[in-house]
Amino acid sequence: MQQVFTQTTFSQMPIDPLVLQGIQDAGFQNCTPVQEKILPIALEGKNIAAQSQTGTGKTATFLITLFNRLLQTESLPKGKKQPRALIMAPTRELVVQIHQEAKLLGAHTGLRVQPIFGGIDYEKQREALKQHDIDIIIATPGRLIDYLKQKIFNLKAIEVLVIDEADRMFDLGFIPDLRYILRRCSPYEKRQSLLFSATLSYRVMELAYEHLDINDSIVITPNQLAAEKVQQCLYHVGKKEKIPLFFGLLAREKPERSLVFCNTKRMAEILVDYLKINNYPAAALTGDVPQKKRLSILERFKKKEITILVATDVASRGLHIDNVTHVFNFDLPQDAEDYVHRIGRTARVGASGKAISLASEDDAFFLEPIEALVGKIEVLWAENDDFLTDIRRPRKRQSSGKKPMGKKPAGRSSGNHRGRSRDRRSRSRKKPS
Repeated sequence: MQQVFTQTTFSQMPIDPLVLQGIQDAGFQNCTPVQEKILPIALEGKNIAAQSQTGTGKTATFLITLFNRLLQTESLPKGKKQPRALIMAPTRELVVQIHQEAKLLGAHTGLRVQPIFGGIDYEKQREALKQHDIDIIIATPGRLIDYLKQKIFNLKAIEVLVIDEADRMFDLGFIPDLRYILRRCSPYEKRQSLLFSATLSYRVMELAYEHLDINDSIVITPNQLAAEKVQQCLYHVGKKEKIPLFFGLLAREKPERSLVFCNTKRMAEILVDYLKINNYPAAALTGDVPQKKRLSILERFKKKEITILVATDVASRGLHIDNVTHVFNFDLPQDAEDYVHRIGRTARVGASGKAISLASEDDAFFLEPIEALVGKIEVLWAENDDFLTDIRRPRKRQSSGKKPMGKKPAGRSSGNHRGRSRDRRSRSRKKPS
C-alpha cells in the first residue's frame, strides 16, 4: 500500500522561514505525495492545474505557495493597498475551512487574510475590507462580486489566483461569475494561477486555457480517484427496507463519527427525525440551513456533540473533519463524481475509513457510471439479522405545501354551508307556481 507521507520534508524545499514556522505549528513535517509533486513546481511560480484525491493536503499546498510568493515580492507603494491574492471556493464551509488553515500556516507572515461569503456579517465583512489593508481574500463568487461592484476594492494587483474545487464551480452554476471575476483580475501573465480539484473535466480545463494560461502546466492525475484507505461496499436493498438496514448497520458498525448522504432535503430531514427519536445525536445539513446554524452544526459535529451528520451534497465538497470513520450513502448520488467527493470525507490524510452505500430500485441505475469512475465496488448481501425492526417511528412531518391552520379572516366563508343557507332562503322566498 502506498505511503501517505513521503520522505521529503518541507524544510528541504525553498520555503520562507516564516512560512516554515507556520508549517511546524500545524504539526506538518513530511509532504504528502501530492505536495511532493506540486510544491516544487508551484514554488517556482508556474501555473498549475492539479487533480488529486480529496484529503491529500492540497489546501496546504496552495496556501504555502501563496504565502511564500507574497513574502518574496514587494507590495504596492503608499496609499490604499489592494488585495494581492485571491482564493475562490464554491461553498461557505470551504471558505471558512481554508481561512482557518490560512490563519495557522500564515500566523508568522504578517499577511492579513479576509474571508468573504454570504449568509452572515455583510456589513462586518464590508467594513473590514474598507478599513484594513487586506493582502489575501478567500471568497465565494457571489459575495465577492457584490463588493467588487461597490468598488470597495479591485483585483488589479492580484499576484496569486487560486480556484479550489473548480469542477464544483461548474456544477453550482458559477461559471458566469468566474468569468466576470477573472476579467477584472490582473493580466494572467502578471500573476500565478493555481487550479485545484478532485476531478478535472474538459470544461474546467477550457476555463484554465482561456483565463489562466495553463497550456503547458502539469496536471497531477492519480491512478485512482477514491482515497486508498477507504473500504467501499454496497448493499442492494428495497426502498422500504433502507431504514431498517441502515439502523442495523449503525448498530453493527458503531461509527465514532459518520456522515450520511441523501439526495433530497426531505429525505435528510426524515432520517434525522428517525435518528433523534432512536437516541442518536444527529442533525441535518442542507442547502437552506441558515449560515450561522450551519456553522454551529459543523462545530458541534467536530466536538462530537453530534455524532451523525445527515447531508445533501452541499456538504460533500471541501469539508475537512478529522476522524470521520464512516460515510453512508443512504441514496446513491446521481452524479458519479459526487460519489468520489462524498466518500472522500473519510480516510483523510492517512486515516482509514469505510464507505457503505445502499442501492434501492430507485437509484441502482446510478451505480454503473460510479463504478466506471472508481472501479468495481464490493457487493455485500444483507442477512435477516442485519435489519433492525424495533425502530421507533417519528411523527410525520407536515407538508410544507399545506397552509397552516388558523382563524379564518372575517367575512370569509369557512365552508359551503353559508352558500347552501342562502340557496334555501332564496328558494323559500319564491312564489309557488
